[in-house]
Amino acid sequence: MKKPLLQSVLVLLLAFMAGSAVAQVGTRAYAPEDLRQLSVQDQTRVISLEYSEQSRGRRIPDDQLRFYLDQVNRSRWTFSRIKQDIAQSLGGNNGGWNPNPPANGQVTCESKDNRRRECRTGFRRNAVLAQNLSSTRCVEGQNWGSGNGVVWVDRGCRGRFTEGSGGGSGGSTVVCESANNAYRECRTHFRGRAVVQRNLSSTRCNENQNWGQRQGMIWVRSGCRAEFRDSGNGWGGGGNSGYTITCSSDDNRRKTCAYDPRQGRPILQQQLSNTSCREGYSWGYSGTQVWVDRGCRGRFGPR
Repeated sequence: MKKPLLQSVLVLLLAFMAGSAVAQVGTRAYAPEDLRQLSVQDQTRVISLEYSEQSRGRRIPDDQLRFYLDQVNRSRWTFSRIKQDIAQSLGGNNGGWNPNPPANGQVTCESKDNRRRECRTGFRRNAVLAQNLSSTRCVEGQNWGSGNGVVWVDRGCRGRFTEGSGGGSGGSTVVCESANNAYRECRTHFRGRAVVQRNLSSTRCNENQNWGQRQGMIWVRSGCRAEFRDSGNGWGGGGNSGYTITCSSDDNRRKTCAYDPRQGRPILQQQLSNTSCREGYSWGYSGTQVWVDRGCRGRFGPR
């Protein structure tokens, strides 16, 4: 009698232990709705656990985790919002992560290990850099760019991007500012010629000196800050000036060549190398320079 009784006790004990183990494995992530109450370490833990539970044990991708931490601490995403976004990300795109733009209209994209990466934005217009999050300076056309609902980053750039403003009909306005005297470009999509409607800086904005225009774009520099208006009249760019430069990436090395921004934004007018010249990959434009890389050699000039 003692032996069967002992066996029964052992069976009950093992069953209890197994039940406890299952309960521990099945324990769901718990966190307050306001995750800012937790330390970053605890935020990371509960978000990672929630992802693991929804994905049946998979590890959350590093960029997705960083995205959620950014949204918690900058945009006040709640735990419920993150759980919903995780479910959406796992429900489509073959389990990949393809988030819609967050409520504040910003998307974080990171070049990890200095490698090129593309991030879907859903933006209808091109993106603008809202905040540089890396020690590497993010420069449009050099280590980041955008188009067709995608932002790409490269060479260590990590930033938060938002959708650029745009106009279209005569009379619309766009504000463009040269912060710290730096060169900057602003998309307008004006159909007519831009005019300064209101000067916002102590520096006087003079066309073709510290501001200019080309189709769909205004550039400013040297402290010019202004509100520009679509006059609705004919556009006067520099596309017929005949101005061109030749820039060559010798030995597949990166090279920069001086370019006059008053002529209008350059395009590749003629490829001179056997290597394909692709904007954003092997050539680009920033401020007063055209850069080429990976063996690209071409002739560049305004449209």
